[in-house]
Amino acid sequence: MTVAVVRYNAGNILSVLNAVKRLGVEPVLTDDPAALRAADRVIFPGQGEARSAMRYLHERGLDDVIRSLTQPVLGICIGLHLLCRHSEENDTPCLGLFDARVRKFPPNEKVPHVGWNTITNASGPLFEGLPPEPYVYFLHSYFAERGPYTTAVTDYILPFSAALHRDNFHAVQFHPEKSGSVGETILRNFLNL
Repeated sequence: MTVAVVRYNAGNILSVLNAVKRLGVEPVLTDDPAALRAADRVIFPGQGEARSAMRYLHERGLDDVIRSLTQPVLGICIGLHLLCRHSEENDTPCLGLFDARVRKFPPNEKVPHVGWNTITNASGPLFEGLPPEPYVYFLHSYFAERGPYTTAVTDYILPFSAALHRDNFHAVQFHPEKSGSVGETILRNFLNL
């Protein structure tokens, strides 16, 4: 199995690469369109800022490549944001694969949302084999609104989409690579799609 991890203007890629390696798969970090199209699975992870990340994708034609992918794709954290229609972060148009808006948490002394929290109402293949309301690790100041593609919810200041799914595109707001055995199960489920 070939797993391509999208190289773009984002941080926290190394921990995702290591998490996939722990599952017995050697991932490839790439921004090559042909390699992304040829991979069996594509992971679109990262931490960063929406506008500069979208600029990087657009300059290399990766925005159109990602939209055209037909194999299972997993967005993580800002990867989820960029798969949505629009982000309030610097008023950024995104890829539009999920018809969802990414909003900034209301001003609060506890933003960003950092640490362990539960996901509820989880449904779909990523969450098979997990207990009800498992804990996962979050680090974010922006969130996707709940909508028709929401497959898990977390409540922090307000309820938001902890996961989204449409066709071959899956996305999680939390970091499975930092979420212990729960995150490992989610990544394994993704690889087994």
